[in-house]
Amino acid sequence: MSCDDLVCARCAHPVAEGRCPLCRANRDRMHQAGLGGMTPAMVSLALIVLFFLTLVLEHLAKG
Repeated sequence: MSCDDLVCARCAHPVAEGRCPLCRANRDRMHQAGLGGMTPAMVSLALIVLFFLTLVLEHLAKG
């Protein structure tokens, strides 16, 4: 999710426009936090890879 998708509850304009102090603060916070965050798709992919690695290691341990 990006600030382009959000509407401010205070001024009812897109947060990306930064029309009020709340918009500007949230836009800045989202841009700073977004640099290292994982998207839901990345989390899902990591879980799938972990699942298959577990299966491979289990297969190698048995045989």
